[in-house]
Amino acid sequence: MDATIVIVTKDRREMLADALASAVAQEGDVEVLVIDDGSSDGTAQMVAEQFPDVRVHRYETNAGLVVRRNDAARIARGRVIVSIDDDAVFTAPDTVAQTLRDFDADPRIAAVGIPYVDVRRSPQVHQQPPDDTGCWIGPVYRGTAHAVRRDVFLELGGYRERIVHQGEEHDFCLRLLDAGYLVRYGRAAPIEHRESPRRSNRRMERYGRRNEQLLCATYYPQPWATLYGVGYAGKSILRGIRSDGGLVWIFEGILRGVGAWMTAGRRPVSRATFALDQRLRRARCLPIEDISPRR
Repeated sequence: MDATIVIVTKDRREMLADALASAVAQEGDVEVLVIDDGSSDGTAQMVAEQFPDVRVHRYETNAGLVVRRNDAARIARGRVIVSIDDDAVFTAPDTVAQTLRDFDADPRIAAVGIPYVDVRRSPQVHQQPPDDTGCWIGPVYRGTAHAVRRDVFLELGGYRERIVHQGEEHDFCLRLLDAGYLVRYGRAAPIEHRESPRRSNRRMERYGRRNEQLLCATYYPQPWATLYGVGYAGKSILRGIRSDGGLVWIFEGILRGVGAWMTAGRRPVSRATFALDQRLRRARCLPIEDISPRR
């Protein structure tokens, strides 16, 4: 099977129905897999009744998005996993087919960031390359709109489950880059991310700020690990002050991050990987010709 479209969901059956309608319309040899992370709103029954060709794997207890995306990778049948959130929809029937073609440009490409729009925030298209003629490499993909080779994902151990929420993509993509693989920005029609209002800003800040520190403590070479850890914390505090909201949650996340420094376990990536990651972040994306093959 060419690809598996994975949607992890919990108690969003109405939004999930829109996501599934767009997923089952995708062209090619594609399966659709729903991971029900302990829903109590009849999600699994809705899928069975309205989308009988969709596979549903239901868990009785909630473990979170990061854990369930790892579970999905183990049971998926496709060679490529295409992942969208349950509040996102494909806008064209050939999105998966085009994304699969985007892998063919170079054997180092192990993931594709599919263009997407946060429609409730702005019309800006993210993960969109400057042009459609070249092969453009980015530093990281967004969880709501990406595809990854299943064999590479499993080879690298998938997402770090300690993260729980917020930032698993950066963590994984840094390991991906250190192993000699690349993330391409794709050329498909943008996915619409219709961000659900049922999001906990407290949870996002708490885990987001903690996981920034966890990333630095684990992967960044010194002295950049310490410098970036302090920098991430400072920027978050300034943002909280300027926005006049969430400062308590930010401090809570930073304090949890300080604890993560004690228990993370150092596994720093190479200095060459760190330098390339930072270069990609500053440029947003670079043509693949500008990235030297790994020796």
